[in-house]
Amino acid sequence: MYQIRTATIEDIPLIQQLTDEIWRPTYKDLMTPEQLEYMIAMMYSTASLTSQMAEKQHEFLLLYDDQRPIGFAAYSTTDETGIYKLQKIYLHGDYQGKGVGRLLLEGVIERVKAANGTMLELDVKRDNKARFFYEKQGFTILKEKDTNIGNG
Repeated sequence: MYQIRTATIEDIPLIQQLTDEIWRPTYKDLMTPEQLEYMIAMMYSTASLTSQMAEKQHEFLLLYDDQRPIGFAAYSTTDETGIYKLQKIYLHGDYQGKGVGRLLLEGVIERVKAANGTMLELDVKRDNKARFFYEKQGFTILKEKDTNIGNG
């Protein structure tokens, strides 16, 4: 049985564990090893996660299959009223393609709607296969941009 719960600062070690289990395999073919380490340090260090939760007000959700943590997501407000941003959503590979990612995304969408959000936006690397997941869930491309991922 799948369960979603809101993460707290105390869950940072669990988020970091899930990052090692999910993030590295997801991006190993999309980034250089240097870019990968840069991004993990930038986004998943204890200081960074603490800042995201406490200062930037990112809401983190944890997804469980019974007692096993299998994924996480984070979202936040933006400078525009009613527009929220999906900051991250990651799911163990053995659960992908089975509707479980949609369940986690729906958990985010429900919370955004409950907060009177009218739009959920995200950034996705153009060659990331997850782009097709988002499109299947109804997301559309509004614009393309290039973002520096450490050392060019």
